[in-house]
Amino acid sequence: MYRTLEELTDHPVFHYFAEISKIPRGSGNEKAISDYLVRFAKERGLEAIQDEALNVIIKKPAAPGYESAPAIIIQGHMDMVCEKNKGTLHDFENDPLQLRIIGDMLYATDTTLGADNGIAVAYALALLDANDIPHPALEIVITTEEETTMNGALAVDAAHFKGKMLINIDSEEDGKLLVSSAGGIRVRQILPITWEAAPNDAVPYSIRIKGLKGGHSGISIDKERGNANKLLGRILQDLMMEFPCFIEQMSGGLKGNAIPREAEAMVRFHVEDEQKVKEKIQQWDETFKNERQSSDPEVSIKFDRSFSVSDTVFSKETAAKAISSLLIIPHGVQGMSMGIKGLVESSTNLGVVTANEAELTFESEIRSSIKSIKYHMVTQAKAIADMLGCDLLIDADYPEWPYNPDSKLKKLFEAAYQDKYDAEIEIIAVHAGIECGVFIDKIPGLDAVAIGPDIFSVHTPDEHLSIPSTINNWEYFLYTLKRMKDL
Repeated sequence: MYRTLEELTDHPVFHYFAEISKIPRGSGNEKAISDYLVRFAKERGLEAIQDEALNVIIKKPAAPGYESAPAIIIQGHMDMVCEKNKGTLHDFENDPLQLRIIGDMLYATDTTLGADNGIAVAYALALLDANDIPHPALEIVITTEEETTMNGALAVDAAHFKGKMLINIDSEEDGKLLVSSAGGIRVRQILPITWEAAPNDAVPYSIRIKGLKGGHSGISIDKERGNANKLLGRILQDLMMEFPCFIEQMSGGLKGNAIPREAEAMVRFHVEDEQKVKEKIQQWDETFKNERQSSDPEVSIKFDRSFSVSDTVFSKETAAKAISSLLIIPHGVQGMSMGIKGLVESSTNLGVVTANEAELTFESEIRSSIKSIKYHMVTQAKAIADMLGCDLLIDADYPEWPYNPDSKLKKLFEAAYQDKYDAEIEIIAVHAGIECGVFIDKIPGLDAVAIGPDIFSVHTPDEHLSIPSTINNWEYFLYTLKRMKDL
């Protein structure tokens, strides 16, 4: 067992994971990590291409004896989801991650770890730096903005590649071979805000929902974890029915592809209703603890006096439409696959609620492994927006990755696993966006699989990476590369 980071970073994969963890690389802030990858390649005499989207392609010639083997594309993304615990001072624009070991797991400190998908970058750098690993010609592509729009992958010029086989390293389960994924699209419902004067005798309070587990909106959507935005809507609707309640502001969630763990509303009540409101909030706290005792046992509602200096609140119409949006915008599993047992076919996640002086935005991430159903769910979102007098913005549309039962790569990885471990690797599909779908659209006839080590609680500050799984998965990856000589 590795007890210190110094010991751990003797391993080439963890050495490079620690190196890139020093570089801020949230989605949209990838210039520094992109430049680092280019410098890394040039220092080793390797061909490097950096495009306008800051994607980086690095090419390495075949090892001796592998010159006749077909080129292999190895792919991952350089950006990470930036989430931190409330009150944490970490600045994702400038600060390095603070890595720590607990048992046989690697964590960051009060922030996301970025193993999704920093582990692919670390694998790639370790492979590129080594001179003793057998492999075919390598075309390594590390993309940008995977966690938000997939615009990096969408911008890649397919003319840069000779390979017709792609190994993606963005899976999160060791001992499993990923062969299919969902497509997705982002919808944002925009509600114009009408303001009115705040009552002089109304006392300002904050209502904050905390303690939910959250998680990746594709991987964890079937775990029925609470959505803080949806819970906030229930509270506000109840309060509006019983008391004069004036909303100053509301917000919830940080990322469209993360199930929101926290949400908050700034509200005002008349002084004479304070005690009854407190009692009502306590009832909701007990209700949520009962409803979420299995999925989110730490859920809580914080109800505190605030010191707002605002002299305006939402109009009654705006408040009603905002609460209706929280209540009726769908969240959760919308359908299960009839072809693959246990696979979520379609889902939606009301991930982010934000407000400015002019409008409220309700952002949802829609996913489906069937294109027609994905667009049907967009039609439903448009109907809801129209009903509430809102606009609907649609973007970040990326394709699904269809299952290919005749995949040569799939058969190669299956055979290698059988030989190495005397066991069958599990073939899986995932209800999440994987860039394989984008590359398959770009490169006709492309064959693809995805692998990766065990990563837990991705997109949350509890994200952690299994150290032994990472080493095992790396060795399996190299073992399979070695067998590509006769492809």
